[in-house]
Amino acid sequence: MDLNLKDKVILITGGAKGIGFGIAETIAKEEAIAVIIGRKQADNQKAIDLITASGGNAFGIEAELTSSEACKKAVEKAIAAFGRIDGLVNNAGLNDGVGLENGNYEDFVQSLHRNLIHYYLMAHHALPELIKSKGNILNISSKTGETGQGNTSGYAASNGGRNALTREWAVELLKYGIRVNALVVAECWTPQYENWITTLNNPEETLAKITAHIPLENRMTTIHEIGNTVAFLLSDRSSHTTGQILHVDGGYVHLDRALANA
Repeated sequence: MDLNLKDKVILITGGAKGIGFGIAETIAKEEAIAVIIGRKQADNQKAIDLITASGGNAFGIEAELTSSEACKKAVEKAIAAFGRIDGLVNNAGLNDGVGLENGNYEDFVQSLHRNLIHYYLMAHHALPELIKSKGNILNISSKTGETGQGNTSGYAASNGGRNALTREWAVELLKYGIRVNALVVAECWTPQYENWITTLNNPEETLAKITAHIPLENRMTTIHEIGNTVAFLLSDRSSHTTGQILHVDGGYVHLDRALANA
């Protein structure tokens, strides 16, 4: 199916690694221009090189998204380079373990800046161009905003906020024909996830326990499974889909996990 994404300019925060890279690589294969926004130029360039080596089109913008001014400048650089914005994928973030009992005000607020506030800022600054292009917004979210996880108040609050903003923006932007959706990730294999699991005393045993509770095929979601769904939601093939919070998680959140061991 042709998703009609050819030459569409799509901004992807955190697009150099993990889920963000899976999204960038996938939309580039659909002939969109993947504008990777990340804090390290070296990481951005590595992602660009991988995408262009396979025939895709990618562009990098270095930005520390916890800075409001950096968010504004990142959008301005994209407009200066391409003259338009057709889509925004808010993806950057980190499960930073800022809990209730062991957290504090400063760390909690910093977690919101890492994981939520730049979602608003990027959408705010990109909006004038999205209105012109009748583009759309896709927010990457996490199961923690619905299920809880423990010891990660900042990240869970941010993901609850991501889901709420998705519905709020979908309503506010109806008058422009701009669609806004969210994609919820549960257990997805990324370099960040791999780094976390290797810090544990029993990484292989822990990973086996996690995958055993993923109902569909007892395996982690891949970054390209996320990317494929994002590409569809960005495309006009999903032209009457807005305000939706979709789960690409092998049934992890909503299916009875007893099914995984049936």
